[in-house]
Amino acid sequence: MTETILVTGATGFLAKHVIAALLKNEYAVRGTVRDLGKAAAVQATLAANHIPHLDRLSFVAIDLTQDAGWEDAMRGIDAVMSVAAPVFVNGETATTTMTTAAADGTLRLLKAADRAGIYRVIMTANLGAVAFSQFDRSRPTTEADWTAPEQIGLSAYERSKLIAEQAAWNFAKTSGGRLHLTTINPGAMLGPSLDDHVSGSFGIVANLFDTPLIPNVPMHLVDVRDVADLHVKALQNDAAIGSRFIAVTDEAITMPQMAAVIRESRPALAKRLSKWVLPAWLIRAAGHFNQQAKEGALFLRIQPKIANQHAKTVLNWQPRSNQAAILAAVDSLQKAGKL
Repeated sequence: MTETILVTGATGFLAKHVIAALLKNEYAVRGTVRDLGKAAAVQATLAANHIPHLDRLSFVAIDLTQDAGWEDAMRGIDAVMSVAAPVFVNGETATTTMTTAAADGTLRLLKAADRAGIYRVIMTANLGAVAFSQFDRSRPTTEADWTAPEQIGLSAYERSKLIAEQAAWNFAKTSGGRLHLTTINPGAMLGPSLDDHVSGSFGIVANLFDTPLIPNVPMHLVDVRDVADLHVKALQNDAAIGSRFIAVTDEAITMPQMAAVIRESRPALAKRLSKWVLPAWLIRAAGHFNQQAKEGALFLRIQPKIANQHAKTVLNWQPRSNQAAILAAVDSLQKAGKL
């Protein structure tokens, strides 16, 4: 019998890739949307990308900030993929209220699943919940590490994801072993968009263009296709239960190195890429006065080696290269007229 997976936030950049991966693996999918009027666009995007088994895709209107509708949403579901991100991830201003809402929405989802007897949950978390307080250069950062919620330089988005993940693990501990939770902690997600909707991480690429100085800041990237694949692998392997999985490429890459990749492989764009670098010392100095620079200064402090071995060993996961993720993002931005 075909298993049916509930995927929250079906209109999102990652969620559409997760839905596509599930359908390719012959699952049935029920996607949540705030407005059923948006379901047709998701269906059309997947059809345009030749995703199979679209007859197995359905939608339900649900709002993570509201209690209504969860009983119907969970009916007939075998597992849940909690993919929906706070609404401000794609450009809106983050607030304390929204940060709290991320944790509240996660708990609302988990409690609804628990009431329905659905105990397998794969949750999209964030590398910011793992790596941003680990400053010990003598060892790599692993899934055992946690970012401090009050870490200086932590963005409101990353803090909201951290608090939501902590709430999920705390709920799992108090569920008497019923909740079989796995979290996926991706770095900055690039790769291709299935339509003109992109993630907030695409701003890293877009900001390389038409700027006089490129910050010399290291980034930990991952291709969205690999993040979706990791969600499915975790669902299919009980060894993933109770674990976090960092999803990043094998090596960090600096923003000037990202520009060099684009300059070499997309020469038509080369003139729009500065060869001048904003040095690390200036970023650190500016961090005393500017929030964006403060976030950049935090990236300079964290351990550059982020271990992805756990996902490779337990789930046989292999990420694409930084180059593949970057160039696919550039191509998507150009196609969408956003570059």
